[in-house]
Amino acid sequence: MLSTLKLCWTFPSSTISFAFPFSSQSRRSRSILPANLRVKMSSSFPSDRPSSSSSCIPPLPENTVVLGCGVVNLDYLATVASFPKPNDKIRSTSLKVEGGGNVGNALTAAARLGLTPRVISKVANDDQGKRVLAELEADGVDTSHMVVSEEGNSSFTYLIVDSQMKTRTCIHTPGYPPLEPNELSQSSLCSALDGARLVYFDVRLHETAIVVAEEASRRKIPILIDSERKREGLDELLNLASYLVCSENFPQAWTAVSSTPSALVSMLVRLPNLKFVIVTLGEKGCIMLERSKDEAPEAKEKEVESLAESLRQKIDGSSTMPTCISSPPNLRISADGVGAISGRLLLGTAEKIPPEEIIDTTGAGDAFIGAVLYGSCRMQGSGSQEWSSTTQ
Repeated sequence: MLSTLKLCWTFPSSTISFAFPFSSQSRRSRSILPANLRVKMSSSFPSDRPSSSSSCIPPLPENTVVLGCGVVNLDYLATVASFPKPNDKIRSTSLKVEGGGNVGNALTAAARLGLTPRVISKVANDDQGKRVLAELEADGVDTSHMVVSEEGNSSFTYLIVDSQMKTRTCIHTPGYPPLEPNELSQSSLCSALDGARLVYFDVRLHETAIVVAEEASRRKIPILIDSERKREGLDELLNLASYLVCSENFPQAWTAVSSTPSALVSMLVRLPNLKFVIVTLGEKGCIMLERSKDEAPEAKEKEVESLAESLRQKIDGSSTMPTCISSPPNLRISADGVGAISGRLLLGTAEKIPPEEIIDTTGAGDAFIGAVLYGSCRMQGSGSQEWSSTTQ
């Protein structure tokens, strides 16, 4: 059955709310949606893709090609009443077998938002690999640049979905043998990058990812990195990155700076090509530090910790809808012992969803990445170097 999902999230300049078709039997089911997106099911939807002409959807540019490089796999999602204790034997309340993986989920979300995704990854010619390819293709993801091995196994993940705590626990088995750079021909690499507006990496398959990123950088194609934690090859990719989305603990772990706001300043100081970094905070929303297009040495200097606290004071705790609170643009934002950058700081709150409407957090971060891909394409299409010039 084809259902309609109503989604709502906030970019720095506006709140976006729209509906698009969603099959209850397709990839990731409802769980692909971020925990801070409100989900409502209704009757059928008249078209296969969201219409960019809708008044509530910001217009996309004509070219909406995005390329993702990383892991795709098959997920086995077992839902249980509560997480088992050691040595327990319990029964699942439901079992779903669906495509997954960071890049697979994010590109699926991007396709459902109207983008034109391509993927570079690897599967084996086994039942899992065939199913992953079929699901991606059904959702409009171009898999023609995928490597299919006649030996080995496709990657797969067991997920325990805890109905009581609304969480998921992942047990991942990597694909073997992994994707090597020499398996991606130069002609396939060039074809995958031709016309791409943005390239996205989940920092897996790092040797191949670095080859793709270096060619993308040579072509001056912006690069988005999704970093959950330190991984091999991460630093090389970050040096080429235009945009970064990371988990709550990553900035402090990578910079060895004691707080998130100061760590964000450190990252932009150390990575001069980086235009913005977003830290996802789960039910608390996200925090974003965006570099100004032009340096503003004469601008008034603001210490980032006090600036972040002043923005937190403006949050309306009674509001259930997501909001974005921004500092003025072109501030000189500093952190003690770190340095300073010209830019602005933004706080985004998450929608407060009734517990009975929450399924679990499976794929939440990946769907967030899909929305960032959408927002980045929209930003580039408008010719803007910043996500917004509006101070809220």
